[in-house]
Amino acid sequence: MSGADSDSFLGVERSLGDRRWVARPGDGRVAVALSQRLGAPEMIGRVMAARGVGLEEAESFLNPTLSALLPDPGHLKGMAEGAERIAGAVMQNERIAIFGDYDVDGATSSALLTRFFAAAGGRSQVYIPDRLKEGYGPNEKALLSLRQSGVSVVVTVDCGTSAFEPLAAAARAGLEVVVVDHHAAEARLPQAVSVINPNRLDEGSPHGQLAAVGVTFLLAVAINRALRQAGWYKQRPEPDLRRWLDLVALGTVCDVVPLTGVNRALVTQGLKVMGHRTNTGLRALADVAGITEAPGTYHAGYILGPRINAGGRVGESGLGATLLATDDPGEARRISEHLDRLNQERRAIEARVLEQALVKLADLESHETETLIIAASEGWHPGVIGIVASRLKERFNRPACVVSLEGGKGTGSGRSVNGVDLGAAIIAARQAGIILGGGGHKMAAGFTVGEDRLDDLKAFLSDRMSGAVAEATRTPSLSFDGGLKVKAASLRLLQALEKVGPFGAGNAEPRFAITGALIIKADPVGADQNHLRCILTGTDGGRLSAIGFNLVETKLGQALLHHDGQPFHIAGKLRLNTWQGRSSPQLIIDDAAPVG
Repeated sequence: MSGADSDSFLGVERSLGDRRWVARPGDGRVAVALSQRLGAPEMIGRVMAARGVGLEEAESFLNPTLSALLPDPGHLKGMAEGAERIAGAVMQNERIAIFGDYDVDGATSSALLTRFFAAAGGRSQVYIPDRLKEGYGPNEKALLSLRQSGVSVVVTVDCGTSAFEPLAAAARAGLEVVVVDHHAAEARLPQAVSVINPNRLDEGSPHGQLAAVGVTFLLAVAINRALRQAGWYKQRPEPDLRRWLDLVALGTVCDVVPLTGVNRALVTQGLKVMGHRTNTGLRALADVAGITEAPGTYHAGYILGPRINAGGRVGESGLGATLLATDDPGEARRISEHLDRLNQERRAIEARVLEQALVKLADLESHETETLIIAASEGWHPGVIGIVASRLKERFNRPACVVSLEGGKGTGSGRSVNGVDLGAAIIAARQAGIILGGGGHKMAAGFTVGEDRLDDLKAFLSDRMSGAVAEATRTPSLSFDGGLKVKAASLRLLQALEKVGPFGAGNAEPRFAITGALIIKADPVGADQNHLRCILTGTDGGRLSAIGFNLVETKLGQALLHHDGQPFHIAGKLRLNTWQGRSSPQLIIDDAAPVG
């Protein structure tokens, strides 16, 4: 499994996880200079250099502030027009509707505007479409219903860029719409007061990595400025928008956009606000989920986010937005407990659909010859197909689409691999008339397709993406920031690493190889006994706890469980493990390779 190839990290050409280990590229001289200037361990300089951080950017990277990184909202096309119209609606006491998507990005955007309008003296209501009955984005029936109820202005958040027909119908009915979105756009834009989207084709903004909630925050800043300039706050207190950065951080992390530039500042400062537990809904959800430590990107992305998403996936689409906007502790507790139950239900449904999808895909002779994976069936819950697509992408290292069929029509969701723009391919398929509708961004997309066009869609996407997929999946590999002896995986190093966060897309959490580790103890743990807990030591002494999730039945898990005293290089990420008031480093196992 190991070899002498100098290009592979620690000589591992094929690990127990069937991957080639590679070192993240970085200038060694810059790494040393960074560690010396910052007075930090050499490994910290190496991690920062591998992420392209130079000496000049080091301080701002470690302390990203909004004052330095938040752009003027007015640089975005459509922002001035949209902010002016909405500010006018606030001052004229017009009814404003916030039309949001049902995922975390949409829920946080909706809650952010709800809280802002309430604090600024405006009147607003939230409308989240039902995933099963209405599908994604604005629809004509809902918009006309809002108009008939007395709404004069609609703000779409995390949706609307591709809603050409519904927004045209809204305009004919006299309903004014401001689109706030971040999904890939076409040259044509929908009929609206303004379309605020950093990914418009005619947009020159350098901030295309913003999640919808980030764009929504910029809109709130712009509206606030317009109200201030109009003298609106002479008789009322001006809202402090920084108190809602916890919502911005949550939506940004959960939408898996790059945590670079302004996103890094929004998430860093937002997690600090989240730690103050001032949002009633988030506080209740954290309590129900058992979060006791200071929240980080892991808590946002893997504990809070899935529960908020559960409402839109298998329950009531508007539950997440309602939870994040409420100040009623009783209501917050009830919704949080309900979302927790729905999340458990979602997991069970997801497991069934994934199992059925894998059975269908077993007929393929070789997945390695496929450009993308498509699985389709009747009876699959549309609320979990995106998660299942993500699982298939991870398993097969290919873009994957999962389609729920009903009545001759399919609702599809896809996930891509790095380097392959799935959203652009789906938009191209819509323009070619192969699908009925769809859109998205590089890593994720949704679409509607006739059952009789599924083969045509696969052929179209395969032809369009084959080159990029071949390049992106050429050799399954695992990237490393360096190797550590057991004793070096210390609490001091972990505390220093936390300053390099927040980690996520665009700022990968550091991965290390614990070199020459000996396994003192290895036990299956967890409700299904499929997680593997290990105690490691090394020739330098020291002890390090480690855990591998869902590993026991894998080749990797079996090798570690039946180690026979053999030393291993064990790959993973260091995280803080707090138990009964004591904190220590813990390795989350990703992979391993025998030494020698």
